[in-house]
Amino acid sequence: MARILVAEDDPNQRRVLEAYLEREGHSVVSVADGRAALDEARSRQPDLVILDLMMPRVDGLDVCRVLRAVSDVPIIMVTAKSTEDDLLLGLDLGADDYLTKPYSPRELMARVRVLMRRHNLTAHQESDSTVIGDLVIDRNRHEVRLGTTVVDLTPREFDLLAALAEEPGRAFSRRELLDRSVGFDHYALERTVDMHIANLRKKVESDPTRPTYVVTVKGRGYRLEDGV
Repeated sequence: MARILVAEDDPNQRRVLEAYLEREGHSVVSVADGRAALDEARSRQPDLVILDLMMPRVDGLDVCRVLRAVSDVPIIMVTAKSTEDDLLLGLDLGADDYLTKPYSPRELMARVRVLMRRHNLTAHQESDSTVIGDLVIDRNRHEVRLGTTVVDLTPREFDLLAALAEEPGRAFSRRELLDRSVGFDHYALERTVDMHIANLRKKVESDPTRPTYVVTVKGRGYRLEDGV
């Protein structure tokens, strides 16, 4: 199965996560602080990271920032904090999913399965690109280009754009975009779509206030234009 790194400073919570993950056949390494998490991630190269936000030495946000700069490893952020600012910051740094405590270990296992399935499909699929005007969405390379210039997108921005590119010209609701990009029915994340789309437009549109690629469909959501 998968090599999973659990970074959690609560020993009881660590033991619960280890038990559930090992029961599903995963190989688990657990650590109690952010510095150890970074060391283990560099040496073991895990397939997925479950990352507590509030940890000693180096907090989860900094761990996420460092990992995302060098790897596309799936990251599930877990925290007792539940404000919208915490949610948006974690996702903006590149976390793939977010759970607030207390949570159901079974729900976490479901999210692990979804992320691993998405990650494996991306890793093994043949070359698959969508080209619209100068915009190229390359799913195999997990890369977006404008002409010959590579666009620096966060994982969540790429996933949303790739979801839109599955059916150019079709209007997607925010819920549909989340279902296709996140892969789990997490209604708390729906309000973040607008933020990610706004950031995406800043990177791919010549004028973000008058988008020509990712356009708003009133009363519906968004679509990727197919005739640019």
